[in-house]
Amino acid sequence: MLRQLTEWLPKRCFLACADGFYASLAGKNFTGIHIVSRIRRDAVLYDLPPSRRKKTRGRPRKRGRKLGTPQSMTPHIKHWRKVTTDERGRKRIRLVYVRRVLWYHVSKEPVLLVISRDPSGKEHDDFFVTTDTTLTGAKVVSLFAGRWCIEDTFKNTKQFLGGQEPQTRKGQGPERAAALSLWLYSLVWLWYLNQKHHQRTFTVWPWYQHKTTPSFADALSCLRRELWQQRIKSMFGKWVVHDKKYEFLIEALASAA
Repeated sequence: MLRQLTEWLPKRCFLACADGFYASLAGKNFTGIHIVSRIRRDAVLYDLPPSRRKKTRGRPRKRGRKLGTPQSMTPHIKHWRKVTTDERGRKRIRLVYVRRVLWYHVSKEPVLLVISRDPSGKEHDDFFVTTDTTLTGAKVVSLFAGRWCIEDTFKNTKQFLGGQEPQTRKGQGPERAAALSLWLYSLVWLWYLNQKHHQRTFTVWPWYQHKTTPSFADALSCLRRELWQQRIKSMFGKWVVHDKKYEFLIEALASAA
């Protein structure tokens, strides 16, 4: 899929953010694509090979001294850098350590190791790797945090649109069902965002008073409200319905799953 993307847009450069399962893509040497991912805590890392001295025999070294695993490196790190990251729209203070290393068993090219630490000590250390060695530690942490939106998309598509319910098991059925569900998810958001500001409403529940942005459930409720209003009004013809029971019915239908 990544290679096909570069064939479509050969002049563009992409950053692919993936979870740790796809960290081995760092060794694929894609053209025009850099990988940002988690790295295994027990990954064996090496320092960059030293520069070759003149008039020496033998082939040049392919890797430097063994650094150990990312987890074993953290107790010996003394120079942490305090940075501000943007994690899903929230500014957070992190301590980061950045170093160019060789993940020799995966990639023969240098990669950037980024270790992220919570200054308060409440969260566990996090370990990231990227093939773009020009990125900063704060940027890598922010990029990986940004990939959470795809997990939220999958949850909403399955939970609110029934994307997992079609009984398709053979041929292209599962692929078509998933594609249709994700297309419908995008269509609902597109309709909601194209509405006027006063029509893009969402409910603030008593247990969530600090809510400031709409969720996909709010966008779907807004769409249901519009569809049910048109359907019910068409039943009464020219008569205009102004009744509290009617308003209650519309809100109940809009919130229904």
